[in-house]
Amino acid sequence: MSILKKLGIALLVIVAILAIAFYFLSRGDTADIPFDEVVGTDPRLDEPDAESFPTVAIAEPVGWAEGEAPDAAEGLAVNRFAEGLEHPRTVQALPNGDILVSLTRAPAKDEGGITAWIADLLMNRAGAGGESPNQVVLLRDGDGDGVAETRKVLLDGLDSPSGLAWGDGTLYVANHDEVLAYPYELGADGVSGDPRKITDLAPAGGHWMRNLALHPEGDRLYIAVGSDTNIADKGMEAEEGRALIWEVNLETGRRRVFAGGLRNANGLDFSPWSGELWTTVNERDMLGSDLVPDYLTNVPVGAQYGWPWVYFGDNFDRRVKYPYPSYINYVRTPEYALGPHVAALGLVFSREGAALGDKFSNGAFIARHGSWNRKPPSGYDVVYVAFDDRGNPTGQPIEVLGGFLTGDGTTRGRPTWVEWASDGSLLVSDDTAGIIWRVSAPGAKPQAAIERVTGRRLPPQRELRGQEATFGRDDYARQVTAD
Repeated sequence: MSILKKLGIALLVIVAILAIAFYFLSRGDTADIPFDEVVGTDPRLDEPDAESFPTVAIAEPVGWAEGEAPDAAEGLAVNRFAEGLEHPRTVQALPNGDILVSLTRAPAKDEGGITAWIADLLMNRAGAGGESPNQVVLLRDGDGDGVAETRKVLLDGLDSPSGLAWGDGTLYVANHDEVLAYPYELGADGVSGDPRKITDLAPAGGHWMRNLALHPEGDRLYIAVGSDTNIADKGMEAEEGRALIWEVNLETGRRRVFAGGLRNANGLDFSPWSGELWTTVNERDMLGSDLVPDYLTNVPVGAQYGWPWVYFGDNFDRRVKYPYPSYINYVRTPEYALGPHVAALGLVFSREGAALGDKFSNGAFIARHGSWNRKPPSGYDVVYVAFDDRGNPTGQPIEVLGGFLTGDGTTRGRPTWVEWASDGSLLVSDDTAGIIWRVSAPGAKPQAAIERVTGRRLPPQRELRGQEATFGRDDYARQVTAD
């Protein structure tokens, strides 16, 4: 046997061995824990099982046939508010009833190589590939029939826009690398001047959406910026200015880190019970199909949620080898688990004027975009999380909009964002299908405002004024029982 023939046989054997090894390594992990146990206020957290290759189970989008619609919860109805849009993501309702939608995809990547090629392959299969439309579109339902008959391009030539907010004649738009402010008056079909830059942002990265929330007082802007990687795989320096929420003072232009350790914060809204900022967060990958749950949580100023070192409170990710920061023992535990790999995105709270009936009048609505790396798939729905009268999440998520998954490994669409329309209906963007769905409750009346939770301050027990004091023995004397 010639030496070339021997080398050829050896090469074939090596290729066969590598192919077999890749086959078994790429089978991925199948979830073992019932899904209802990995959601809620006290989720069951499995033992981590670090993966060399991510579990890949992408539901390929096939679209909705004419006349098809998602399944709405009992008492609710759904119709197409707008369709034929190119990859609609974020939705912003304006006070006059107009609706703004960002048409956008990830920015073009300069880097090449096998990793980028695989990422592009996965994005294309998930329906997220292709060139970004880079537009903000205005939708208007002038006759009030629940369908937008007017569609105009408000802004064009943007750079992967996502976050939208409006206040006091100004439209805020977040590109992947900056936040811009445009002069815009309600009812106009276009902006009235050039933009001014509010702030620069860390550009692109694995998580490129930059979502916005304008404080109810109108003087502060909150900007969610996700991480570049799964667990700071490129080093902590590459994550500078990422995995956090910025707060920008619109009067002074100053910004500060409002909260950190949030791998990929997305939806932002203010609690009607407390006025506090809340967010949805996508957690890390490659620890198995049962880890780590995405979550919904409040965001007090200065909060730290521990990414990349820890997840869901005090669970250390042993894959991360960077030195622990001093705050690691003081990280917060998220308030509510939404399930592993569900890709929680858009968030809105129940509010005054919403009209989805009493069953859905005291909680939060969340768009779960759907997993790409879990077996079986998770998410692909819009859920409602009920809150108690003091503003705390409780119970299990209730599906508001489902039927996206077909059952044969494909999906008709992927719910992305949620927003209240002026008539009290809930708008849901479906990016891969190019549709804005409208969820309503026929016959339901607009709800009243949720009562704000307030407390009475305790009176001071003692007081010092210079050399005089207003406290006596009862304020400091300790009583000891006979025991």
